[in-house]
Amino acid sequence: MKLFPYGHATHPQWRMAAGLVLAQLRAQMALHGYASSPGLGLLYITDHYSAQAQDILDFLGAELPEITDWAGTVGIGIASNNVEYFDEPALAVMLCELPSDQYRVFSGVSPLPPTGASHFQAHTALVHADAGTPDVAELIAEMAQRTSSGYVFGGLTSSRSKAVQFALSGSGNVKGQGAAGGVFSGGLSGVAFAQGAGLMSRVTQGCQPVSPEHEITACDANVVTELDGQSALEVMLTDLGVSLDAPREALEKVRTTLVGLRSADALQDGRIRRPGQFGADVLVRHIIGLDPARQGVAIAEVPSPGMTLAFCERNVEAARADLVRICAEIREELEPEELTLEVASALSASEAESAPHPARRIAGAVYISCAGRGGPHFGAPSAELQIVRRALGDVPLVGFFAGGEIARHNLYGYTGVLTVFTAPE
Repeated sequence: MKLFPYGHATHPQWRMAAGLVLAQLRAQMALHGYASSPGLGLLYITDHYSAQAQDILDFLGAELPEITDWAGTVGIGIASNNVEYFDEPALAVMLCELPSDQYRVFSGVSPLPPTGASHFQAHTALVHADAGTPDVAELIAEMAQRTSSGYVFGGLTSSRSKAVQFALSGSGNVKGQGAAGGVFSGGLSGVAFAQGAGLMSRVTQGCQPVSPEHEITACDANVVTELDGQSALEVMLTDLGVSLDAPREALEKVRTTLVGLRSADALQDGRIRRPGQFGADVLVRHIIGLDPARQGVAIAEVPSPGMTLAFCERNVEAARADLVRICAEIREELEPEELTLEVASALSASEAESAPHPARRIAGAVYISCAGRGGPHFGAPSAELQIVRRALGDVPLVGFFAGGEIARHNLYGYTGVLTVFTAPE
């Protein structure tokens, strides 16, 4: 598998940005080691370009007629290798060279069939979803059931204007596309991949627990009323070290506190947990209110008795360390144990001299992070993507900053989901 060509640019005029991206893509396609005959394009734009989404897709499709399939969406910010574009007009494209029978674009007008219902068997899928879609979490879980692995990855569109998704197939393997033009609003869309496509995915958390884990022993809808058999409100106040006798101080603390939920099944998965950090089996949710009458804590999720809950807060150092960890895990699993001198020299080059290299066995990557992590959260503009590059290596990468992140069959918050296309040894 060769490296996937990719490009990114910002400009007040979308046509100028698209031209800059096309120049990067064409230059790479002419280089040895890069894919010269890609068929799938991943396209991400910031919401500054939402109104021009159809024009952008039409322009790129006309300029790159060899790309028969397109998928992507809009975000408040978008990502590429070593850079993020946050709150500015920008677009990023990656061209993937995969056998046409190894992937399928899907959308609301052409949904992914259930497992076993067609000749194409989805192993996993990149999913873009509209946050305004009713029961979106349930739809994501149902989508995961349509894959043989039960694992999907992606994110919710994030936009201050029109929330759009790209899903277009010109290869004839998607029926019902009609005259939709490939730009959609609402529902789910994306790309499903067969098992032979070769993908590896990891989730990185952005929050750190500030309390022990408690068992939820009673709840009413989204209000947790008992933790470890005690009043949930009292347990929370004790864990946070505040009192309702000082309401202003208590409310300020509660506003910066979230909850991490873990299902009863996940407790028995045998996974080794790192002290002071959440694993990928924890779902972080907002505290949306207090219920003194029931001595309860209202959260943005409907839990069930038997789950565990820990109070947590966003923590930059924990997020940075966990991001480095997942990148290191991927590198260690993919890089060969023995390297030639030439390859070792290329992979150990300084950041200024480094370039994507086939020896990493990563043809391309998709990184989807929470919009709340973008911008200055990691300390400086593009700091999060710079961490990815330093830890994972210099690889083709695109992605966006989402209103919620998708991994496995769950909808996460304040996380990053890194997925790489892997090449065989």
